[in-house]
Amino acid sequence: MERKVTWETYDEEQMKELEALNREYREFLDNGKTERECIDTIVNTIEAEGYRELESVIESGAKLQKGDKVYSVAMNKSIAMFQIGEKPMTEGMNILGAHIDSPRIDVKQNPLYEDSGLAYLDTHYYGGVKKYQWVAIPLALHGVVVKKDKSVVELKVGEDPKDPVFGISDLLIHLSGEQLQKKAAVVVEGENLNIIVGSRPLVKGEGDTEEEKEKKEKIKSGILKLLEEQYGIGEEDFLSAELEAVPAGPARDFGLDRSMIIGYGQDDRICAYTSLLAQLRAATPTYTAVCLLTDKEEIGSMGATGMQSRYFENVTAEIMNLTGGYSELALRRCLQRSHMLSSDVSAAFDPNYASAFEKKNTAYLGRGMVFNKYTGARGKSGSNDAGAEYLGALRGLMEEAGVCWQTAELGKVDQGGGGTIAYITANYGMDVIDSGVALLNMHSPWEVSSKADIYEAYKGYEAFLKAGWSEEGEA
Repeated sequence: MERKVTWETYDEEQMKELEALNREYREFLDNGKTERECIDTIVNTIEAEGYRELESVIESGAKLQKGDKVYSVAMNKSIAMFQIGEKPMTEGMNILGAHIDSPRIDVKQNPLYEDSGLAYLDTHYYGGVKKYQWVAIPLALHGVVVKKDKSVVELKVGEDPKDPVFGISDLLIHLSGEQLQKKAAVVVEGENLNIIVGSRPLVKGEGDTEEEKEKKEKIKSGILKLLEEQYGIGEEDFLSAELEAVPAGPARDFGLDRSMIIGYGQDDRICAYTSLLAQLRAATPTYTAVCLLTDKEEIGSMGATGMQSRYFENVTAEIMNLTGGYSELALRRCLQRSHMLSSDVSAAFDPNYASAFEKKNTAYLGRGMVFNKYTGARGKSGSNDAGAEYLGALRGLMEEAGVCWQTAELGKVDQGGGGTIAYITANYGMDVIDSGVALLNMHSPWEVSSKADIYEAYKGYEAFLKAGWSEEGEA
């Protein structure tokens, strides 16, 4: 059952729409390299499209009606968007759920130190990474510093061509005989992912006081002086900072034929963007349409902004209350009767590493959006295994909408595996399946996707949000 190559199905008008969508997607990647930046970009976009903040609606005493658009942000790191549908919420919602966190290098709370003529920031990596991929590449620093007076300093250094960049050093090949004998997992140790930020000492004439001139750690002192002068940040302010080191530079077209995109954070902002776009273009849906973009998926969806929190459940209760239909039983019915696409990426077949894949049951670049009936590892452990009835309904829905799609597993049985937020929302009893876009180089600093697959994912998500369901769950 080989799936068709989607490029061969497009006419001239579709190609124009595909290219326009992907230009906007690259801009989204560049403007949202952290969760906070994604939220800022998304809020600005949806408010221009008529979405209102949930708190302001509650304070106004207004009720929500069919077609109304409302959103809620959790701690500047997660967001839930609702467009009220024609049917009561007790009959369920159509939910697109993606995540906006990505693997990266986080700066520790007490990070700045000097050693042998260099100033460093100490770090702790975030999510599943191959640590050796993060050395000897230019990095940018993004994030916020919250001072004692609660004022917030936003940092974004390394993206403008005029900015300096940062990096983690690697051992030269001439001296790496011993290093190269190590297993790949420990070629670079986590505690050695220290970011170089300077090498120039604070010299006479640059300090404000004699005390500064006599300091022993003059390189560290020079960095602190720059931080104070340029950003108003002192060393103790690192204690309440969230700084992320990410690959410096923009997303770009990939390949001589420009058929692909290379960029940081496509897991899972590729699904976040296409889900957002589908939500904005859904018109007035039959069932309340929801776009849920969460944090902390890469580390197990824990914490107040992760999917394992009560955040989404609480916001849904507030929305139902504003429609005049809230009760504990009504909330349970709403969640159980909902349908969801857990919008997350899948592994694209890579001929260079063919032995890791089972070719009949893997995703291929350029063959459309991907449905993963299950993920997990070693006997489907930790996965949501979607029901055949739900997958059958989605097949009919995608065919009717003219969406190119494929099915996949995440590599060979016993080869590895992974998980998404699907199993968490499935705890409510709702129908959930993983659905997204295939990537090469997943979790690396620079991931690669197909423009055609991005276009098909958007079309598939839009069709899903507009779907109606029979009592048997058929679309």
